[in-house]
Amino acid sequence: MRRDTIFYKLFKQFPLLLFELVDEPPPEAENYQFESVEVKETAFRIDGVFLPPANAVSKTVFFAEVQFQKDEDLYHRFFSELFLFLYRHTIRYDDWFGVIIFGSRSLEPSSSSIHRALLESGQVRRVYLDELGDLRQQPLGLGLMLLTNVTSETEAVEDTRVYQEAVEEGMRSLVFRKLKRLFGEIAEELLAKIQTLSLEQLEALALALLKLRLRSQS
Repeated sequence: MRRDTIFYKLFKQFPLLLFELVDEPPPEAENYQFESVEVKETAFRIDGVFLPPANAVSKTVFFAEVQFQKDEDLYHRFFSELFLFLYRHTIRYDDWFGVIIFGSRSLEPSSSSIHRALLESGQVRRVYLDELGDLRQQPLGLGLMLLTNVTSETEAVEDTRVYQEAVEEGMRSLVFRKLKRLFGEIAEELLAKIQTLSLEQLEALALALLKLRLRSQS
């Protein structure tokens, strides 16, 4: 299983995770939908597109790219796909923002001068997972991303069961920490109940906490 595939699975389950990486998330962030979009009449497939809800005040579309291997053509491809998508949807969207997630800074293309205007425009953010610090100190969403990065660095992640167990344990730890930050000390009875939650239930709780955090910032 490719590591970027794991990320896209997380994005599909938790579209709000992308907005952990955006300084000013849109007010309708919790209603965005994550899609894998194929642009007709080309060989392009855009893996990470976050579509705003129909009632959004500003219809900003977000593009995500996850990169765990060196690709000198990455920026050529990313911006070509991005602008072709916008060309095909000129009526629907009025702004865009791109987030490019690298496993490490060394995976960036060697030369970015031809795209410097776009990369430095304020509409693109580059994120380097190995520079975000200790996952235990991160917000819930970023912690999940870092957890995925760590577990995907081993071949054992190829085993769906091992991957699920690793994500479940890491997610439970992050949920405990986030609950404590939001509400202070948690009763032992509640902690015991959380210990028994399934991965699906932990995902639902994590999503609710992410929504609560974004609402408190809006």
